[in-house]
Amino acid sequence: MPFALSLLTDSPSAVATPLLAVALAADEPLPDALHDLDRRLAGTLGRSIARRDFRGGRDETLHLAGVESAGAERVLLVGMGKVRDRGPAVRRAAAVAARAAAKLGTGAIAFYAPALDAGGVEQAGIGLALGAWRYDELLTPAPEAERRAPLEQGAVVAESGADGADGAAGGVAAAEAIAAGYAVARRLAMMPGNVCTPDTFVETGRELADRHGMALTVLGRTELEAEGMGSFLSVAQGTPQDPKLVALEYRRGGDARPLVLVGKGLCFDSGGINLKPGEGMFNMKFDMCGAAGVMGAMEAIARLGLAVNVVGVIGSTTNMPSGTAMKPGDVVRAMSGKTIENHNTDAEGRLVLCDLLHWVKRYEPAAVVDAATLTGAVVIALGHTAVGVFGSDDALTQEVLAAGRRASERGWELPMFDEYREQLKSDVADLKNVGGRAAGAITAAWFLRAFVDDAYPWVHLDVAGTAYAETDLGWLPKGPTGTPVGTFVEFVRGRAG
Repeated sequence: MPFALSLLTDSPSAVATPLLAVALAADEPLPDALHDLDRRLAGTLGRSIARRDFRGGRDETLHLAGVESAGAERVLLVGMGKVRDRGPAVRRAAAVAARAAAKLGTGAIAFYAPALDAGGVEQAGIGLALGAWRYDELLTPAPEAERRAPLEQGAVVAESGADGADGAAGGVAAAEAIAAGYAVARRLAMMPGNVCTPDTFVETGRELADRHGMALTVLGRTELEAEGMGSFLSVAQGTPQDPKLVALEYRRGGDARPLVLVGKGLCFDSGGINLKPGEGMFNMKFDMCGAAGVMGAMEAIARLGLAVNVVGVIGSTTNMPSGTAMKPGDVVRAMSGKTIENHNTDAEGRLVLCDLLHWVKRYEPAAVVDAATLTGAVVIALGHTAVGVFGSDDALTQEVLAAGRRASERGWELPMFDEYREQLKSDVADLKNVGGRAAGAITAAWFLRAFVDDAYPWVHLDVAGTAYAETDLGWLPKGPTGTPVGTFVEFVRGRAG
């Protein structure tokens, strides 16, 4: 069942729930709203804080069970740490709480943090949904005696604040929409490479289009050849699977020029002839997280009903070694007419994206933002904490960075000085697809920019370090994070009329 969110405006002390999670900042005193509950617990909450058994450190939890009177059956204190930005802190604490509830098998959870406004309610709701999400479609059910109830219901407890009940209700509705987008993206990303194929993106796009009244365009190998998309097709020539371009058009902005979201959808990336090391290659099923982010964003944007025109475009294939695969040194012609010398078949994502970035010019975009798990170099530069952000237009770049901050998907702008483009010069073609080890994430972005040709303002998000986690993050499990769904959605929300 999907995770259901609701709003409670009762005092948290009066909420009847299997588990009440209370989020507190570091060394924050017990809120007045919880004094009645504390009395029913014989002062356990106040003593735990006074004795510093619970200090409010980030991701710290203290579980108190056995409440027999009306109200919460269990109480979970969750730490937010020293809060510098309250929205992300609330989201993270809610996700930690939901994961704890899922482990306990409570089935439902109520979440309270002091003084939540509409934005805080939205962040809490998203956090609960992120923490409750699971991918168990391929698992054999555990024996009935060992099963715990899945977490299917979450409520945000909001006191009457400046935004009022209507504002808080709007925060829950927005959280439901955005959480649904994250769920679409994470499900696609979590699927193994033999389950999520280019056809899966077609199926997902068709389902979204039918449900939300969006126009759908699908191009396969034959149509891509007719379009002259030789760069995209060079990646797909090593696999018998039919490559797919999928475009979804959401039109609620009148005659305004659309915003275009573009995503890389490599359902599996072996590296091709430049084969990747075997260790960790199984994670290359996540090389389609940019495309998954576009699909998730289109789900959320449609659910939010934003008054804007948005086109989501993804290019999907697999990069495999075979007798027909592209070789190092091959030269291909992109849709734009530019020729590309392939110096490394593992630099394939940019070969897909460059044709997409040219193809979307037909929409006369107001702006284009693409996302891709494009380079290992961005992980070296920024680790797993920040999205690499590159742009041709400073105003748009700052707009996207701000959207990422609102979405708790922090980005960091990297420079695109003209000198970096010099690394892409080829002896036999207009440019080559790699520029060497130095500044690898930047030269990859410059490669893409060569196909934008200043036809529209453009920003590139390199999410290779943030779209999935190779270890448990505490607030999110190992696996897909959903990035860049939030950045896409907040960018579009900022432009909506």
